[in-house]
Amino acid sequence: MGLLDRWRRRPAQGTRTGEAGRRRRRRNAPVAPVLGEAALREALHDDPNDAEAFDAMAETVRTRAAEAHVADHPAEGHEAEDARRAADNAVWALAEELAQSPRAWRPLLVLGRLSLHDDREAALRRLGIAAERDPSGTGLAEALGILRDAGMNDEALSLGVGHWRPREHDVEAGRHLVAAAIDSGRLAEARRHLKALGEHPDQGRVAPLRAELEEAIARADRAHR
Repeated sequence: MGLLDRWRRRPAQGTRTGEAGRRRRRRNAPVAPVLGEAALREALHDDPNDAEAFDAMAETVRTRAAEAHVADHPAEGHEAEDARRAADNAVWALAEELAQSPRAWRPLLVLGRLSLHDDREAALRRLGIAAERDPSGTGLAEALGILRDAGMNDEALSLGVGHWRPREHDVEAGRHLVAAAIDSGRLAEARRHLKALGEHPDQGRVAPLRAELEEAIARADRAHR
């Protein structure tokens, strides 16, 4: 599971109560206590795209910010929402700090996701820079996933067409691009992208995706008739 998949599941964790929730939190966050904040920051300085270190550090600053907010505002209403906002602001500050590195792309994905609804243009710019900075295509794939999750398939297509290199990038980038075209009702474009995906050298990964996406295109085609 990638950084952003874990990130999307975090709000649900905050709703757990009781001993079961405490046990789950202890199991899910062992990295920060083991390494310590200083070690995590050093790891992120060496590699700002270290998913595990960023995940652990983000959890640390989120928890600290939320607890500090509750301590400072014990009697105010909307405590949960305000604490969540404070936690998000802390993660924003962490990601913004790490994004200053010219090698950083994961922090830009976080910034893009957090700003997508408040400042769409800035978010799209951040996602585009993340895609440019990661030659493997993983950054592009995750950026496309963020946009598709937000229902922004046209924006995903624009980003993908501008950055996707079918022979070099991770096949997940191609999958997201084809899926965005299907969801936008652009089936001819989906077929073109699927054909381009066939140029990837890892045919072991491409073959099952091709079958899955061909079936999705066929279903969409039947639905439009």
